[in-house]
Amino acid sequence: MQELIDRALAEDLGSGDVTSLAVVPDDAGARARIEQKAEGVISGLRVAESVFRRLDPGLRWHAHAAEGEWREGGLVAEVAGSARWILAGERVALNFLGRLSGIATLTARYVRAIEGTGARILDTRKTTPGLRALEKQAVLAGGGHNHRVGLFDAMLLKENHEALGGGVGEATRRALAAAPDGMKVEVECATLEELDEALEAGATSVLLDNMSLDEMREAVQRAKGRAETEASGGVNLETVRAIAETGVDWISVGALTHSAPALDLSLLLDPL
Repeated sequence: MQELIDRALAEDLGSGDVTSLAVVPDDAGARARIEQKAEGVISGLRVAESVFRRLDPGLRWHAHAAEGEWREGGLVAEVAGSARWILAGERVALNFLGRLSGIATLTARYVRAIEGTGARILDTRKTTPGLRALEKQAVLAGGGHNHRVGLFDAMLLKENHEALGGGVGEATRRALAAAPDGMKVEVECATLEELDEALEAGATSVLLDNMSLDEMREAVQRAKGRAETEASGGVNLETVRAIAETGVDWISVGALTHSAPALDLSLLLDPL
């Protein structure tokens, strides 16, 4: 996190905040209020605090919101101390906080949409380069779940792997034989025939790729007691409830991290 903050501050500050250096006295103090202007879930408080403390360890921070809590709006946090340093960190702190809160908010909307079905919402690897760890934490704050972190901690056989690995059944057998103890192996299936191949090869986790609702219901029945099921493709807030009602265990949503709008936040400063 610290490396990300340093890079973001260097990008924004460069050789210095020329506006504040020109008009804000060096010894000016201020108290700033970060306000939430739209309903949603706050995520990224620790990152925002760390931005300000990186610039000036003497800045005082007080959070008024809880991470992962759905709020209608209002005061999120206060920071007090050097006015110049508060202004220097304002945009970077709000960029992190708005982006991560936006992800948490969109995740919470999906979680609410499938409430009571037994299905759970998963993120994907469609994250902002360099921000994956923070964005996956934001998904958790919104009530979702994390899929694999990267290519190294779980196997997911997609259509390209299957084409290069001898087909669904053969690729599944190879992956299961090569997987270390405890490593998850999931097999993407675009048709019910591919699902049968994967199950016959011993798959215990299958991804139902862009299947129709009827196909998903049938896939759930075929996999019952043999493999957990994940739905992927064509998922949005209008379709997710019907997908969940097919009986799938998981629903992966790339939009959580690649299309979430930032939560509207502002920083208002009062001189001390």
